[in-house]
Amino acid sequence: MSLSPAELERYARHIVLQDVGGPGQQKLKAARVLVIGAGGLGSPVLQYLAAAGVGTLGVVDNDTVSLSNLQRQVIHDTDQLGEPKVASAAEAISRLNPHVKVEPHAERLAPHNALTLISRYDLVVDGSDNFATRYLVSDACFFAKKPLVTGAVGRLDGSLTLLKPHETAADGTPNPTYRCIFPDRPAEGIVPTCAEAGVLGALTGMIGTMQAMEAIKEIAGFGEGLVGRLLLVDARDMRFETIRYRWSAKNPLNGEAPLRYDDLAGRG
Repeated sequence: MSLSPAELERYARHIVLQDVGGPGQQKLKAARVLVIGAGGLGSPVLQYLAAAGVGTLGVVDNDTVSLSNLQRQVIHDTDQLGEPKVASAAEAISRLNPHVKVEPHAERLAPHNALTLISRYDLVVDGSDNFATRYLVSDACFFAKKPLVTGAVGRLDGSLTLLKPHETAADGTPNPTYRCIFPDRPAEGIVPTCAEAGVLGALTGMIGTMQAMEAIKEIAGFGEGLVGRLLLVDARDMRFETIRYRWSAKNPLNGEAPLRYDDLAGRG
């Protein structure tokens, strides 16, 4: 996929970068990335993927912009209060980079539509704010054979990893799944919501930007991704830790007794 003179100038700092170059930038332009959520994590993900020149960005969110969002959801602004988040995000991306096509999906991801929607894209970035959606997205990405960059934030901490369980590791064993890290979904009410516990706005920017970085590396094909590694960020004391995790034979996706998508849908 060729780059226009305007694109060559826009992405000049990528093109002179050895790890990206012209071929990497062309891969970014050809890529189709689906971002789940246009909120605290999704905002910086969308901004940096758009700035990087990802050709097509799908955005899934059924919410509207509220005043309490603006402390961290920086893709939206005050003039867009009450507007669907997917429309607000599309407007911002158009202003940032008119070469990027936006496909808004103003709907809630659910078992009946997740697999079909995810199958239309090359890579998925999950910026959702609840475990039910995270399990659903990770399951659907496995069955659709799509890489997934998933992240989460708490009050002052966050985490992210790259999931490619449809592929095998160098030693021939399957790559781990989300269910290998978190076998059981937390009971409702155990983990407080953002509205209940609060969250530092800049933290979502940190984690979301790192999610965008993982996605760009995966698309352009350079560096070591976070497959089998969970990056933990303690923003209060600015500490970073990496936990390695492995494939579990007990996981219901690519374990010894795998289940079908319909059997897993909605299951924690």
